[in-house]
Amino acid sequence: MARKRRLTGEAALNAAYSKSDHQPLLDAWGITLSEDNLRLALTHRSFAHENDNLPDNERLEFLGDAVLGVSVAEQLYREFPNRSESDLSKMRAGVVNKFALASVARELGIGPYILLGRGEMLTGGDDKDSTLSDTVEAILGAIYLEHGFATARETVLRIFASRISEAPATGLNMDWKTVLLERLSDMKLPLPEYSTSASGPEHDQTFSATATVGEDHRTEGTGHTKKEAEHAAAKAMVTLLKGEVSQAGRASKQASS
Repeated sequence: MARKRRLTGEAALNAAYSKSDHQPLLDAWGITLSEDNLRLALTHRSFAHENDNLPDNERLEFLGDAVLGVSVAEQLYREFPNRSESDLSKMRAGVVNKFALASVARELGIGPYILLGRGEMLTGGDDKDSTLSDTVEAILGAIYLEHGFATARETVLRIFASRISEAPATGLNMDWKTVLLERLSDMKLPLPEYSTSASGPEHDQTFSATATVGEDHRTEGTGHTKKEAEHAAAKAMVTLLKGEVSQAGRASKQASS
């Protein structure tokens, strides 16, 4: 029996792309995109290189990065008129850094749709911060090309709304371990403890970190370095504590009403 020939080039791209229903992804973004533009935006360089050097999403990423940067910068300028240039720069970095973009990607469920080469798939490329953040920018680039700047800007402001409003708290304190210490101090909670472990081959290790606060709070994070992993665990802890404060506030209002 003859072996089935592996598809390459455009045939491989079309076959891989057609395996998924992309409407949920478009619905999550709240936009429409042509199949050609969306497919290109989702094509990682690893897939392109393994399939006759197809076009990849890096040029769209370049465009999307510019659209994202100017959209967020303008909104911060308007929303925080009393902030200095240096503050605004730090706030913008807090909104558009790799970790923030990867978080947006996870919220929108982008990972499973990214077209990756076999090596990237085996090493969990669909959940790497760099891959996720790059794909967010590529999709924004595709939106800009197809619909123009106004629609691309509206998309940025809608998807990043909460991060822009929280920019003074996050952008001015990019070290999440420091942010966590400040929040714990405000809440009169004990200092965090971190533990880390590594897995995978020495040249491509993944680090896992656990942040523990007292007996009742525990969060985890991963990264390609110990610092990244602890950073992610600390950020998760800040989010957890923020949710508890909001929940307590709602409960207090209900009790008093």
